[in-house]
Amino acid sequence: MSLDTVKNAEQTPDAAQPWAELGLKEDEYARIREILGRRPTGAELAMYSVMWSEHCSYKSSKIHLKQFGEKAPKNDAMLVGIGENAGVVDVGQGYAVTFKVESHNHPSYIEPYQGAATGIGGIVRDILAMGARPVAVMDPLRFGAADHPDTRRVLPGIVAGIGGYGNCLGLPNIGGEVVFDSCYQGNPLVNALCVGVMKHEDIHLAKASGPGNKVILYGARTGGDGIGGVSVLASETFDATGPAKRPAVQVGDPFQEKLLIECTLEIFKEDLVAGIQDLGGAGLSCATSELASAGTGGMKIELDTVPLRDHTLSPEEILMSESQERMCAIVEPGKVERFLEICEKWDVIATVIGEVTDGERLEIFWHGELVVDVPPRTVAHEGPTYQRPYARPSWQDALQADAPTAERLARPATGAELKDALLKVAGSPNQASKAWITDQYDRYVLGNTVLASPEDSGMIRIDEETNLGVSVATDGNGRYAKLDPYTGAQLALAEAYRNVAAGGAKPLAVSDCLNFGSPEDPDVMWQFAEATRGLADACQVLGTPVTGGNVSLYNQTGEVAIHPTPVVAVLGVIDDVTRRTPVAFAEEGQLLYLLGDTADELGGSAWSQVVHDHLGGLPPKVDLQREKLLGDILIAASRDGMIDAAHDLSDGGLAQALVESCLKGGNGARVVVPEGLDPFVFLFSESAGRAVVAVPRSEELRFNDMCGARGLPATRIGVVDGDALEVQGQFTVTLAELRDAHTGVIEALLA
Repeated sequence: MSLDTVKNAEQTPDAAQPWAELGLKEDEYARIREILGRRPTGAELAMYSVMWSEHCSYKSSKIHLKQFGEKAPKNDAMLVGIGENAGVVDVGQGYAVTFKVESHNHPSYIEPYQGAATGIGGIVRDILAMGARPVAVMDPLRFGAADHPDTRRVLPGIVAGIGGYGNCLGLPNIGGEVVFDSCYQGNPLVNALCVGVMKHEDIHLAKASGPGNKVILYGARTGGDGIGGVSVLASETFDATGPAKRPAVQVGDPFQEKLLIECTLEIFKEDLVAGIQDLGGAGLSCATSELASAGTGGMKIELDTVPLRDHTLSPEEILMSESQERMCAIVEPGKVERFLEICEKWDVIATVIGEVTDGERLEIFWHGELVVDVPPRTVAHEGPTYQRPYARPSWQDALQADAPTAERLARPATGAELKDALLKVAGSPNQASKAWITDQYDRYVLGNTVLASPEDSGMIRIDEETNLGVSVATDGNGRYAKLDPYTGAQLALAEAYRNVAAGGAKPLAVSDCLNFGSPEDPDVMWQFAEATRGLADACQVLGTPVTGGNVSLYNQTGEVAIHPTPVVAVLGVIDDVTRRTPVAFAEEGQLLYLLGDTADELGGSAWSQVVHDHLGGLPPKVDLQREKLLGDILIAASRDGMIDAAHDLSDGGLAQALVESCLKGGNGARVVVPEGLDPFVFLFSESAGRAVVAVPRSEELRFNDMCGARGLPATRIGVVDGDALEVQGQFTVTLAELRDAHTGVIEALLA
């Protein structure tokens, strides 16, 4: 390949360039020429193409994402918000916690193991780049139909990749989700979350300031894997005739990443960096342009000094490569020697590849020839902005009108029919035990895991002396969002908020991963616009700002888009993890209370999906003030020892919550249907703003007084007792029957 220098580009304005093959539109290519006053070099074209991709530039979504800033509630805990590698919140005692959720969907479909593994690796480096020690990961997953052959292809590899990488790093996997739905056929969703802990003074930002400071690339060598990786894969729709994508999937090495983590933390401890950025999507193109853009604006890079695994790589390929386990640091000249010494100690390759300048250009040289000369902001932060057309889909009204009423869908009317429905729902792939998956993850490594799957939230102790801890939950129901994306996004937030509160932690902040179909489809863009509006509005009411996250578009195969799937992560803080509340009914004699109001709300429900394969109607209503009140009650009751167990009510309703809490604690329960409430609605409604709690008899009066004083409906519905779940006057099902239905489902489907 001949060297395409800036000088040559000026002299050959009409030379043909592969801008369309790199994913650029004709007007985007014209704009690049306008910015530069000439045609781009091949290296410049490569940089603009990956940085202006949907995945890196948010060109279709950023006009909607602005709401997260414009509507952000005032929150004194916020230390770093949207725009950095990850958000940071103050959790007290001088500690700060950073967390973020991102997607690695398309790479995981192409190459399940490496796609999922490098998704974990990438999100861990985002957290590390903020100055934090990573302490836990989570994995919200979506697959196609559980019995489909392609699910059997991708699921084991994805789970093995997540477990293999995370286990090798020594990070506990404390939660997530596994959802099956045919809409994800050919397009699984692999979202990954990481939590990190640091002291306030250890926060680091991605900027390159200080002319004369050195640019150091350290970590793994750069190879041919991941060229145009996630930046390209996540920015287009799959189709059967498209080119093979396998070479674009990154290859991970968790042992190299473990060395990189420890090396970086020691570098932070000695205060050796002025700015830092991990190399993820768009590789060096992203790291150099974003660091320069966020700093003084000038940077000079000698690209031929980059350590390579493959010495045949061209400048374009080096700039586009998304090889894993790499970081880029800005270091003052007087600290370079010590920086390199620490890297050598940890057996991490480190190379000075350039320096910060007092100019306004990012200049990249290849063997002395200038191959890139661009204003860095135009690459990193001034890409195209699209106001994609959107409109309420023509089919939306009919979908909502098709409500799962008793007239449309047969409901169980007898005790035997109710029992049969309960066993069917509890044994369905979405509601069944996920132990086959979660048992492949180390949930307790590091010794600070307090709660983990299958609890409502994951909880980590971050101070061993004071027992200060943080809790995280991720939730998202694509069926609800398909019925009403505005409400569906709010329900995702409400459920994650409720799950964190049920464990006893106070919700503080939000990260999100917004998974949708093609932005070029007005139906999909309407779903996206409504979901972001709903989430921003709900965060405002609940006082939980969005600290950062990810948008994943083009999640569809051919013309068929996935259900709109906003996955919401809520992080909360708990002063003393020894006071957390588990989901298990652990002691006989505990009194069971249902908190909240139950209505006939079955739209998008687990029952309608499992029993009737039906999706229609409206999702449950959202009352955010009620969610806030319920959260306050759950937190106070946990702190003051008024409850021994708590489980939020969501997918599968009260029936599913009872099954899970009974099986987890190894105890049965006797339950009575409240007067005036239909037994079917009582068991299977998915009304929001509800939880079931187990109250010690000694605390019943105090608990009732608190709920009454605060105006939260609290109905005594039963007692923990025996070795069966009995709904009085309706049916009895033994724990053995429940266990047979609820366990072994996933492994049987994959066999």
